[in-house]
Amino acid sequence: MPWMSDRRPRLDDLLAKARELPRVPGVYLMKDTQGRVIYVGKAARLRDRVGSYFVLSADLGSPKKQPMLEIVEDFDVIECEGEWEALLTENRLIKDIHPRFNQRLTDGKSFPYLVITVQDDFPGVYITRDLSDPHFRGGAKVIGPFTSVYALRQSVQLLQRVFKFRTCHLEIKADDPQLKFFRPCLLYPIKQCTGPCGARISKQAYREDIDRFIRFIESKRSVMLRELKQEMDAASADQQYERAAVLRDQMRAIEKLDERGKRSQQWQPETEVFNLDPRKGLESLRRTLGLSEPIRCIEAIDIAHLQGGETVGSKVCFVDGRALKNEYRRYRIRSVTNDDYMAIREVVSRRYRDAGAGQELYPDVILIDGGLGQLHAAQESFDQLNVQPPMVIALAKKEELLFTQARSEPIRLGRDNLGLRLCQAIRDEAHRFAQHYHHILRRKKTLGE
Repeated sequence: MPWMSDRRPRLDDLLAKARELPRVPGVYLMKDTQGRVIYVGKAARLRDRVGSYFVLSADLGSPKKQPMLEIVEDFDVIECEGEWEALLTENRLIKDIHPRFNQRLTDGKSFPYLVITVQDDFPGVYITRDLSDPHFRGGAKVIGPFTSVYALRQSVQLLQRVFKFRTCHLEIKADDPQLKFFRPCLLYPIKQCTGPCGARISKQAYREDIDRFIRFIESKRSVMLRELKQEMDAASADQQYERAAVLRDQMRAIEKLDERGKRSQQWQPETEVFNLDPRKGLESLRRTLGLSEPIRCIEAIDIAHLQGGETVGSKVCFVDGRALKNEYRRYRIRSVTNDDYMAIREVVSRRYRDAGAGQELYPDVILIDGGLGQLHAAQESFDQLNVQPPMVIALAKKEELLFTQARSEPIRLGRDNLGLRLCQAIRDEAHRFAQHYHHILRRKKTLGE
């Protein structure tokens, strides 16, 4: 190939750099000459996986690699605790950065959580990828995300036989006198549920079972694993190989319960919901802004300075109070290096040029992160367009004042105002999206020091 002779010295340099990497799980980020991330991948062993891109056989062995190898100039790596963390990190970075050579993990799918509705009289145990269900708000315990939904489902089925929790979505109140007339489902007679729907167990006794289940999930589970191994060895000694294989699979599923992230690390912020009903928040905001039509779509813009001065803008999109990840965008600011007002003008111009020409619809509300100055900067860009947006607002940090183009004075709302809390959550998501890649790098660097 004509480009091979020109690129071979650089690829040899990258191969030498890859051979210095440790043989540990992690994520690698391929970069072009301008330092932009063009591909994100995960590896069980960083040295072997990254090095495989730059050996001679890689030039001919994979047609999909060749366009990337023609422009790759450097790479970064992030070491991870295990393959499960590499998978979560890869997923997060691809969704945030949208590298041009990544096709997987761009469909908006997320990893599952285990939810225990501890706020209920008789808590249920559920597997979900979507935390927006109102039943999961109000104090539910959320564990995860987990990297294997198959292993999680298998574990829950196995553990239900031990702890006999319910997995139905019935609303069960301990003081409901009609419970004693209700016939439990099939799980009760086969002893996989204690039948709270039919008043077969007291609230206190059921709560004790759930508390034991939670302690089990959050512990190392060594006792159960030891018992399963003893059963497996006994089944194998008796030549009950199918039974031994089932027990082996159950052990593996239980062990995989440790392969999970922490919700506090925000691996999947797009699945998170605000601690309020989004519909009530949207209606509260509509009344505050004096709009006649319901608010369905809100977009928020934030400006962030990264790694010693590099300025980026971010745009996030929420429809009916839920994040629409496919419409998230990050903008590398071209016109200025350290001027938030000019950066906002550039992002607004680039994002809403087509809407201003009447070629697409504006969102119902455009939220700018900042105060009156940031709002004026955005409005100056909109003034250059033929079609004006329906509503542009700005939310200042600290004071949390809401500025609109229709009022000379800011709107001061109570801290518990649902419309304000919705705007705060969307603004914070725009800021997180702008900086999440660098937060990951910073967190890994801090942990490594």
